Amino acid sequence: MINTYYIGGSPCSGKSTIAEIVSKKYDLYYFTVDDFLDKYTKMGASKGYEICKKQERMNAEEIWMREPLLQCTEELAFYEEIFEFVLADLEKIEANGILTEGAAYLPKLMKKLSISKDRYLAITPAKEFQISHYKKREWVPYVLEGCSDKEKAFSNWMNRDILFAQEVQRQCSEEQYVSIINDGNIEIDELVDLVVSHFGLR
Repeated sequence: MINTYYIGGSPCSGKSTIAEIVSKKYDLYYFTVDDFLDKYTKMGASKGYEICKKQERMNAEEIWMREPLLQCTEELAFYEEIFEFVLADLEKIEANGILTEGAAYLPKLMKKLSISKDRYLAITPAKEFQISHYKKREWVPYVLEGCSDKEKAFSNWMNRDILFAQEVQRQCSEEQYVSIINDGNIEIDELVDLVVSHFGLR
């Protein structure tokens, strides 16, 4: 996958918005992992992967009322379980270039694939930016439907994603990949320019 560019990170960081803009501007095939998470979960469960099987049977109460650290640990393990399916789908794409984004692109997994530093970066949100933007999303109540304490469930969710972002940042530092933290003070156009410059797109 010579012409593949990867954007990893954590939810609510702006990575999908940036990836859409960059892919259109440079005529790259846009592949977002989130569109296929249900499919990958089912595939993992059918192969007996522990976290995929667990995620298939859990309801909202069981998902969101867990301790945030456990949620984060299992989310990281989930992405490791489904990573082979993501790569298999990327291999099937016929295009001159691909821009793909998703939390599944953990820095340590990129390192195992020997993805070069100019083909990968991670974008994570600052805590306050993440929470404020999640609160604006109309679909959040539907995700938490069925939880006995929606306020606590939302807090657990936010803390899970904060821990996830911190782990991505740690892995970027360890593997020497570029990590961008979006605190909401940088305009999308500026973030796009940073990504374009990093990938060396023209």
